[in-house]
Amino acid sequence: MSNAGSDQATIGKSLVVKGEVTGSESLYIDGKVEGAINLPGNRVTVGRNGQVSANISAREVVVLGKVRGNINASDRVDIRSEGSLTGDVIAQRISIEDGAFFKGGIDIRKPGQGKDGGPATAEQQKAVVTA
Repeated sequence: MSNAGSDQATIGKSLVVKGEVTGSESLYIDGKVEGAINLPGNRVTVGRNGQVSANISAREVVVLGKVRGNINASDRVDIRSEGSLTGDVIAQRISIEDGAFFKGGIDIRKPGQGKDGGPATAEQQKAVVTA
């Protein structure tokens, strides 16, 4: 299954979505989304005009706009220089560019380490809480 660039839905800047967004394609958000975004295995991009008040679960999340909520990414989270994230991050990799705003906790998980992982997960969660 390949994630070609054409398999991407867009929420335009004049659109407001309230509720749960689920699916099996990548999503570009330039409008407002409130609720939950659940796109496992896909990419969620919050554009410069995007305003998201939701927990996001995806393979990869790129933040250029504003996100208020927790992000759970199976691969990576990128917060670009003009991006703003207020919430906790669980991911294998995270990138925060100079000038980006981030307030929250970071939990780096190794590949294959899920929410119900072994003792290492508990240790990582303790480290985030005490950090």
